[in-house]
Amino acid sequence: MTENCTGKLVLVATPIGNLDDMSQRAMETLSTADIVMAEDTRRTGRFVPERKKLYSCHDHNIRGRLPQIEQFLLQGLTVAMASDAGTPGISDPAYRAVGLAVALGAEVTMIPGPSAVIMALVVSGLPTNRFAFEGFLPFKKGKRQKRIQQMVDYPGTIAYYVGPHHIASVLEIMLEIFGDRRACVAREMTKIHEEFVRGTLSSLKDKYSITKPKGEITLLVEGASD
Repeated sequence: MTENCTGKLVLVATPIGNLDDMSQRAMETLSTADIVMAEDTRRTGRFVPERKKLYSCHDHNIRGRLPQIEQFLLQGLTVAMASDAGTPGISDPAYRAVGLAVALGAEVTMIPGPSAVIMALVVSGLPTNRFAFEGFLPFKKGKRQKRIQQMVDYPGTIAYYVGPHHIASVLEIMLEIFGDRRACVAREMTKIHEEFVRGTLSSLKDKYSITKPKGEITLLVEGASD
């Protein structure tokens, strides 16, 4: 830990769809921060007046960005981080920047706000007192099956992020492994075409084998029976 590190890392939650969900604090933080690291500079750039302080920071370049973030923090600068949408650190590389900042002894804080997984969970109709977030599943079928199998005995609600092109195949595998549990597909949340489809894994599989959805999906699945 670097005792004299006076920099500050601020995670900034941004809207998952509806721009009216952007908080005043979030806008002020992105405007006043010395540096803004953004997963998608086009989306976050709408809230950053000074483009020269805006840097891209995503899964493919995080290794190169971490040394830069370290230098910014050691210089005493305030670095804001924003994901593509929602809360940074959830299925994006912001957690690595947090680990770095903590190791340096820099201040780490957050401007809280929207989160797709939390919104989907509380609206799904499934139990919310205990849940597990599994993020994105592997692309390869064997690895995907293994990941799903690992949660077969978990007693709480299970949340996944699923691309629209994979939802039918994912539901089919889950039906085979979990059995016909209750589930909910949350799509286009906070947008004009927001949709929550509740049912069982079999009914959802039948629907999305025919209907090809658009937009990122948060899939909630009922946990194992006690």
